[in-house]
Amino acid sequence: MSISLSAQDQTVIRTAAYGVVTLMSFAGIAGSAHKVSTDGSLALTAATGAVGHALAGAKAKDLKFPGKSAAAIADQVLPAVTESVKLLEAQDPAEAENFRSTVRVAVEAATRAHKGAPSPVMAEMTRKIEEALNA
Repeated sequence: MSISLSAQDQTVIRTAAYGVVTLMSFAGIAGSAHKVSTDGSLALTAATGAVGHALAGAKAKDLKFPGKSAAAIADQVLPAVTESVKLLEAQDPAEAENFRSTVRVAVEAATRAHKGAPSPVMAEMTRKIEEALNA
């Protein structure tokens, strides 16, 4: 099934996906936030389907997150994650699952930037993202 995403829908999806990577870089600050961000962002480039097309159109200047804290960014990003799932679910449940999978892969890639088990902070951020994906 082919779906049509408005410019605003695409912005919400981009905010959600790249915002998740930003939140993971905040959570991974004790290690290498840059590596977390790089690995998570690179994972998003492998996205396919309508989600992949939406993410491919992202421009760095459009991906600015207001706020200087994880809390401020989470206030914007986590609702965008939930909204992305809902808007995709309304058009094509398979594409909503594609979005969930894409975000989960980005989170896993970001988490693997650290050696060993994820830190408690990264594990908690992952839980919050998972909660938003399933809201």
